[in-house]
Amino acid sequence: MTARMPAPSVPGTAQDAVRVTIAVPTYRRPDELRALLPLLLAQAREVAAGGYAVDVLVVDNDPGRGAAVTVSEMTAPELRYAAEPTPGIAAVRNRALAEAAGATLLAFIDDDERPQPGWLAALLDTWSATGAAAVSGVVISEYAGALDPWIDAGNFYFRSRRPTGTPIDVAACGSLLLDLDQIRSLGVRFESALGLAGGEDTLFSRALTRAGGRIVWCDESAAIDCVPVERMTRAWVLTRAWSHGNTAVLTELRLTTGASARLRVRAAGLGGGVGRVVAGAVRWSWGMLSRSDRHQARGLRALLRGAGMVGGACGLVFEEYARSGRRWRLARGGVR
Repeated sequence: MTARMPAPSVPGTAQDAVRVTIAVPTYRRPDELRALLPLLLAQAREVAAGGYAVDVLVVDNDPGRGAAVTVSEMTAPELRYAAEPTPGIAAVRNRALAEAAGATLLAFIDDDERPQPGWLAALLDTWSATGAAAVSGVVISEYAGALDPWIDAGNFYFRSRRPTGTPIDVAACGSLLLDLDQIRSLGVRFESALGLAGGEDTLFSRALTRAGGRIVWCDESAAIDCVPVERMTRAWVLTRAWSHGNTAVLTELRLTTGASARLRVRAAGLGGGVGRVVAGAVRWSWGMLSRSDRHQARGLRALLRGAGMVGGACGLVFEEYARSGRRWRLARGGVR
C-alpha cells in the first residue's frame, strides 16, 4: 500500500482529524521522562491546527510501574499510560501498536531523547507528501561530558543523513513514524525473541520493506539523543560494536526461510565475521605502531563487530538489555 495519505482538508474538525499516537517506551528513567513529556505535549498541540489529533502514550516496562508516578504528575488530557509486564523493548513496541489501535499514525521516540522544534510536524509533512509506510527522522547525539578523543576518532556515534524523501530499507525506532493502516495490512510486528538483545527495530524495518512497505527519510525532523556518561566509555562502544555484529547476522537468519538458505547466511556471517576480525586486528596493530587513535579505534570496532557476527552465525545471542545479569544465551535451534 503506497497511496498518498494526505492530511485532512478541514483542519481541526473532530470528524476529519487524523489521529496520531506518540509512543514513549520507558524503563526506570523518571528524570528523562519528566523532561521529555512536556516537549511532546507541546508538539502535539502545535500540529492540532494542521488537522491532527495527537495523544502521548507512555509504555512502562518496569514491573514496579515507576513511570506511573511521573505521568500522574502531569495533568494533560493528551497523556496516557500503559504498563507492559513482558520484559523487553519488542514487547513494549508491540503494546504501543495495540494501544494505538484507533490511530492512523504511530510515532516512536525514546525516553532519553529530546525532540527539536518541528520534529513531529516534519514527520507528518513527509508522510503526507509521500504516503510512505514509515518515515525516519534524524537522531543527533549530545554528550553529558567531554567525549574521549579515542571514541571521537573512531566515529562511534556517527549517523548518516540523507535528503528528505530518500527511500531507505532499514530504520531505527528512536524517531520513526508508522502508517498503521499499512503496518496492519502488511502484518508486520516486532520480534519478541530480540526483546532483550536489541535490533528489534532493524528486523521490523527490514521485514516491512521486504513485505512491500516503503520507508523514507525526513531530514527536517530531528531529535537529540542524550548520551549519559556511562555510555561514553571505550568498553561500552566496543560492546555495542559486538552487539551490532551479532544482531546483523541474527536478523538475516530470522528473515530467511529454508534450511539451505539459512546455512548460506551462517556461512556468510562466519566468513564475513572472520574477515572483519583479521582486518580489524591488522588495522589496530598499525594504529598501535603509528600511535593513531583513529586506526586503533576503527580496528577494534571492526574486530569486535566481526566477533559478534561469528557469534551470531554460531547461534550465540548477546542480550544487551538482560536484567538477570546473564547476557549470553544460545538460540533455540540456532535461530530464535
